[in-house]
Amino acid sequence: MSEGRRRVYLVDASIYIFRAWYSVPDTLENADGQLINALHGFAGFLAGFLDEVKPEHLAVVFDESLTSSFRNDIYPPYKANRETPPEELKRQFVFCRKLVESLGLAAFSSDRYEADDLIGTLATQLRAHDFSVVILSADKDLAQLLVPGDMQWDYARNRRHHYEKVPDWLGVQAGQVADWLALTGDTVDNIPGIPGIGPKTAAALLAEFGSLENIFNELERVADLKLRGAKRVQNLLTEHREAALLARQLTGIALDPDMQAGVSDVQRRQVVKQDVSAVCEQLGLGRMTTAKLLRVL
Repeated sequence: MSEGRRRVYLVDASIYIFRAWYSVPDTLENADGQLINALHGFAGFLAGFLDEVKPEHLAVVFDESLTSSFRNDIYPPYKANRETPPEELKRQFVFCRKLVESLGLAAFSSDRYEADDLIGTLATQLRAHDFSVVILSADKDLAQLLVPGDMQWDYARNRRHHYEKVPDWLGVQAGQVADWLALTGDTVDNIPGIPGIGPKTAAALLAEFGSLENIFNELERVADLKLRGAKRVQNLLTEHREAALLARQLTGIALDPDMQAGVSDVQRRQVVKQDVSAVCEQLGLGRMTTAKLLRVL
């Protein structure tokens, strides 16, 4: 990280909410008998992170575009392999956002752009104000957003991936991640990629050509590479060219043209502890979790 610049922390909320949904027992309920296990786990994550880092600039980004993303217009099967979250979880996303806002933290969401896109938009706009960016997420797709001075932090596992170290993590440069995913596919998002081309072959192709566009511009060279099954790889690329170019429209992070954010939008706001305590009580968070949250204000 660049010590001379301000840092803004961009939190991919869904990762931590889903993780809590699956890891915290589903016996935790509020006074109305509604499940709050994901909320409880997410609140614990927030309390721990805010206590450790004490960030001055922070945004928490929520995903509301599971079936309404612009990518579904391009490719209807996009993320079709994912089950629709149950109502008990959808309700807890609302609870989590209410908690975030009560703590004086900025929250962003869109029904057309995914959390990745909003994080990319925020990162781009805030770099113009001399911020370096720390993205809190385990999602490898987000590595494509990193530039020198940035870092992606899988907070739960304490894995920190600085821009310069992305090749050690994924095998390609940060700026090649979207192309790499277009070649290999991404089963998590139901993006097929090119059958028969795995991560190592895709990385080798990008190391040689630099980008997906250059691979197809110089396709005749692929068969001559010192690459196992090079002729077969060339044939696969030729056969599945259109599929790869379609996939590239899905794997690349887009910027939301309607979203504008400046320094004041991600500045932590002063809040009244009694108000936060009241929201915690309303949501059903216990005394211990509430106390942890109040200590970090």
